Amino acid sequence: QVQLVESGGGLVQPGGSLRLSCAASGSILSINDMGWYRQAPGTERELVAGIGAGGSTNYADSVKGRITISRDNAKNTVYLQMNSLKPEDTAVYYCTAKVQSRRFSVDRDWGQGTQVTVSS
Repeated sequence: QVQLVESGGGLVQPGGSLRLSCAASGSILSINDMGWYRQAPGTERELVAGIGAGGSTNYADSVKGRITISRDNAKNTVYLQMNSLKPEDTAVYYCTAKVQSRRFSVDRDWGQGTQVTVSS
């Protein structure tokens, strides 16, 4: 029983910054990869950024240079630092993590989503 709790979303003006946080809690033995997806109205969910257990990262082309993903393994937390935000970044952002909750159980877990709105 694992929960991913997100925070940091909100309304910002174009060019502004936000930092999203997602903390995993519950029955956790280990966490493999973690990441952030987003979904805008009328669109499919898309990967924003991912980070592996060893710290390797990957980003969507649309956010490279503006967004940085990081993690704190001691806190079971993943972050998404977003700078130079654009209106097209407006979406619901979802945290995800591949979590080993029991000896023989590894599952993909998802947060509830947090709204990011970029508008003047």
